[in-house]
Amino acid sequence: MSLDILNLTDRTPTEEARRQVEICNACRYCEGYCAVFPAITKQRAFADGDITQLANLCHNCRGCYYACQYTAPHEFDLNLPGILAEVRQDSWDRYAWPKPFAGAFQRKGTPIAVALIIGLALLFLALTALRPASGEGFYAYLSHGGMVAIFAPAFLLPLATIGIGLRRYWAEVGGQRITFAHLRDAVAATANMRNLGGGQGQGCNFEEGDRYSNRRRVAHQLVMYGFLLCFASTSSGTVLHYGFGLEAPYGLFSLPKLLGVPGGLLLTIGAGWLIRLKLQSDRDLGAASAWGGEVAFVLLLGLTGLTGLALYATTGTALVGPLLAIHLGTVLTFFLTTPYSKMVHGFYRLAALIRDAQVRL
Repeated sequence: MSLDILNLTDRTPTEEARRQVEICNACRYCEGYCAVFPAITKQRAFADGDITQLANLCHNCRGCYYACQYTAPHEFDLNLPGILAEVRQDSWDRYAWPKPFAGAFQRKGTPIAVALIIGLALLFLALTALRPASGEGFYAYLSHGGMVAIFAPAFLLPLATIGIGLRRYWAEVGGQRITFAHLRDAVAATANMRNLGGGQGQGCNFEEGDRYSNRRRVAHQLVMYGFLLCFASTSSGTVLHYGFGLEAPYGLFSLPKLLGVPGGLLLTIGAGWLIRLKLQSDRDLGAASAWGGEVAFVLLLGLTGLTGLALYATTGTALVGPLLAIHLGTVLTFFLTTPYSKMVHGFYRLAALIRDAQVRL
């Protein structure tokens, strides 16, 4: 082994990932673990865009690390999940727009989230003091028009920002025209999270070292489906309001509540479970520099669900005003930080799965 190969300190994350991927391609012991390894075997040379694609295709289940015979203290010193996590984080920072915000949440996620929640909650609390002339439920504290004026731009502008990043990503990884078959395959992989199944469905090794576990897969599914139910709840309320003239508040057996209450429960439980698993995991097998930001993101997700449930539980009491301000501040913080928090991984992961389907199908 040459000294140049062993000198890892001068390599960029992409260069170090390329070195490790080339060794994996020669070994191929982990070929059945997840979508990353079949993708590796289809190539002999790896451009920067190929490494970026592999990094975003990786779900950081860590099974390959514990199966690998070339991890430290072997001279190859492989840590594929760790280096791909660093490349993945670096790619999100490169694609982020505007650039000055790139990486800020990953480095100081908790103080940023706390400061935004407190500041926005105080702002909403001040607004609720100026009660509208009419309105029921939450709209007795803040008018429907006021909420739309605040949250519509806060939702749409981050999506536009993410769209800019996805376009840059798609160009770098050589993405082609998306067909229905590509999209169907990627959505199916996302829905059942098959890449967190350890290749054989027994789970991954995220929190228990070399022991398989499906806990992280289930916790991810709770969060994902909880979030989708909450989003569907809000969407159904919008349809009822504008399409049928049925205005909030809605009863317990209305569609917004039937979707939102289970969604909030799943989101809160799943986020709490993910935090626990993350605290049990080995930081060196992920993006260590972004660990705090990742924890802050999951806490923000859980707090979104928890404050929503608390707000519903206290309907008709004096707590509604303060809790409404905290909940709206939390939701608005979540929206505004989406392009720069780990929430963006969902968009890039889906894009990576679509690109993978294009190569396979």
